[in-house]
Amino acid sequence: MTAIGWRLAMQAALYGSGGFFVRPRSGPADHFRTSVHASPLFAGALLKVIEQLDAALGHPKTFDLVDVGAGRGELLTALRRQLPDRVRLTAVEVVPRPDGLHPEIHWRRDIPQSIVGLLIATEWLDNVPLDVVDIDEGGVLRKVLVDRVTGAETFGAPADAADLFWLSRWWPGPGRIEIGWPRDSAWADAVASVRRGAALCVDYGHRRDDRPAFGTLTGYRDGRQVTPVPDGSCDVTAHVAMDAVAMAAGTPYRMIRQRAALKALGVDGARPPLDLARTDPAAYLRALAAAGSAAELIDPAGLGDHWWLWHTVGVEIPFV
Repeated sequence: MTAIGWRLAMQAALYGSGGFFVRPRSGPADHFRTSVHASPLFAGALLKVIEQLDAALGHPKTFDLVDVGAGRGELLTALRRQLPDRVRLTAVEVVPRPDGLHPEIHWRRDIPQSIVGLLIATEWLDNVPLDVVDIDEGGVLRKVLVDRVTGAETFGAPADAADLFWLSRWWPGPGRIEIGWPRDSAWADAVASVRRGAALCVDYGHRRDDRPAFGTLTGYRDGRQVTPVPDGSCDVTAHVAMDAVAMAAGTPYRMIRQRAALKALGVDGARPPLDLARTDPAAYLRALAAAGSAAELIDPAGLGDHWWLWHTVGVEIPFV
C-alpha cells in the first residue's frame, strides 16, 4: 500500500488529472444537491443581498459579483437576467468554461483582485483539501495517511508544528481532528481580494464548542454518501471549522444559520392559505411548490443547517 496524507490525496482526487471536479462531462450537480441547485428561491434571496450591498456602495459604475467554486455557472446564470448591465459577473472554477454559458459571465481559475461588490462562495471551502490527525496506540498525535486506491488508512509522521498550533486553538480534541488552516488561508485570501463590499461564505460546518469527535470526512457519488476513497470517483469533503475561518479573514463578520438568514430575506416555507385554492387554484399550486422548495432550503436537518459567514470591507451594511 502506498499511502499519502489526506491533504495531498484530496488535492489529487478532486483537482488532479481526471479528478472529480475537473471531469468535462460531469458536474457537481450530478452528485450532490446544494442550495443553488435546490431552488431558485436561493438566488432570489441573494438578489436582495446584492441590491442592499449595491445601495450601500452608492451604486458603483461597475459592481462585481464573483462566484468562487461556481460549478457550471448555475448561480450566475440564475441571477444574470435580474441584475443591471453594470454588474460584472465572474465565475471562478477549475474546469474549462462550460459550453453554452452566456458570454456576459466571465470565467477564470483564480479570484480577481480589487473587487468592488460581492464575493460569494457556496460550498467551496468544504472541498479545500486538508490533513487529518489522530492519536496512535502510544498516545502520539500523528498524520493519518490514506491509500488512494483502496481508501485504507494508516498512521504517518507526528503532527507538525503548523498543525499543532492550529489545533491547540481551534480543535483541542480529543479524537480525530481535521486540520483547518488551509481553509483559513484560502478564505483569508478570498476576502482580501475585496477592496470594497462584502464576502459571503455559505457552507456546512461547526464551531469550537461542537467539533465532531470522529471528524466529518466523507464522500458523495450520484446523490449518495459513500466511503471517501480518494481515487477521483467521488467528492471528498469535510465540514468547515467556521469560527477559525471567520477569524482568519481579519475583517468584521457575522455568522448565522442559513435557515435564519433566508427567513429574514423572505424565504419561510409557509404553506399558502387554503382559501387561495378556491379562488385561484393555479396560484395556489405555484405557491405550494414554492413552499416545498423553501422548506428544503431552511430544513434544520439539511440545507438550513448551513452557516452564512458575512464579512464587510470598507462599507457598513446590516446583514439580514
